[in-house]
Amino acid sequence: MSQPVDCGPLAHSTIPYSTTPQTPKPPHAPQYSSPINAEPLHRYTTGGYHPITLGSLLHQGRYKILHKLGWGGYSTVWAARDEQEGKYVAIKICVAEDHSNRGHREMNVLKSLDDAQHIVRLLDHFDIQGPNGIHPCLVLEMLGPSVSDLVEGRFAVGRLPGSLARGVARQAMMGLDALHRREIAHGDFHIRNLAFTIPSVANIPEDEFINLLGKPDIGYVRCNDGGRLGPGIPEYIVRPANIHSRSRPLSNTIKIVDFGESFPQNDAPEMLHTPLVVRAPEVIIKDRLDYRVDLWSLGCMLFELFVGQPPFDSFLITPKILVEQMQEITNEALPDRWVPLLESMRGKDVTEDGGPGLQEWLEEMYFDGERKEDLSRDDIVELGRIIRKLLRFEPGARASVEEILDEPWFRA
Repeated sequence: MSQPVDCGPLAHSTIPYSTTPQTPKPPHAPQYSSPINAEPLHRYTTGGYHPITLGSLLHQGRYKILHKLGWGGYSTVWAARDEQEGKYVAIKICVAEDHSNRGHREMNVLKSLDDAQHIVRLLDHFDIQGPNGIHPCLVLEMLGPSVSDLVEGRFAVGRLPGSLARGVARQAMMGLDALHRREIAHGDFHIRNLAFTIPSVANIPEDEFINLLGKPDIGYVRCNDGGRLGPGIPEYIVRPANIHSRSRPLSNTIKIVDFGESFPQNDAPEMLHTPLVVRAPEVIIKDRLDYRVDLWSLGCMLFELFVGQPPFDSFLITPKILVEQMQEITNEALPDRWVPLLESMRGKDVTEDGGPGLQEWLEEMYFDGERKEDLSRDDIVELGRIIRKLLRFEPGARASVEEILDEPWFRA
């Protein structure tokens, strides 16, 4: 997302194949409804999602849709059987408005990373024509749970054991280093986009595979005014497979997934949809972006991986308050060029009382007196030292992934 964990892929917020930026809200009362709470029905429109039914055959009959794995702001993701190769795959069906941009950009990035370790593999790609437009489709290797889903489903204390967290961190950094060596930024790097591999399920019968994911739960869509469904509306919505209900062994290998925000160094976007609490300050301030946004996110990821929550508060957070939290925790002043940009941002200031610094906060969260501790205070001091090398305001001051990988602490 070998230790035994669940093999079923995850629901919306943790599905390891799909982006999760906020979806536009409908402008008025919903026209359609379903008893299944999943992707928003108003997005089944021209330029939006492609309506799918279980058993559908895609790409000239090669891929048979068996279950839903998840959904995001720009795609739905499905478990399918590759009838030609006799194996199970994940198919990410992008929204049609994306036809010339996001889906194809993700496809091109994954093609260039085909030989990289710890990166999800792109197996095939094609477009499909539907009532809502032309949709890019990415065929990806079938993976298991994300790290966050594993924590939620298997560790009541809310965080991974230290040794497992160290192994996950090392592999994640190996994948990120492979990206950066190719001058590619991931753009959405956090523990929800790290997924465990699973043992091959290629040879098991179709009904057994579906049983592993759980029988699909469907809810028929109805028009709220009693009318007929429009041509681009699905007959029913499928609840994403629930990882928590099944237990399967998986390897302790992880891969980086979801490249919907990725970009090459020479084609940086103006904005990224990384979750706010792990978003690099230059994204919030709207400065120029490059691959070093991942280094800030890596610092946040390391904190969350070992502690069980990100370093910054996510409750009722605004961009301005978040930047002020960043100043407190890093004990750094903003670069001069950012000061007027921060002052122009909307939102209240934080309280006058200063919060804890990074090391104090890290130790307070890890040694909380309630959860088992399997790392020493020296370990946490060393971890704090490493994270400080990444949580630097100036992108050029951040340590590279290669430098962090070389830290002896990660080889212990």
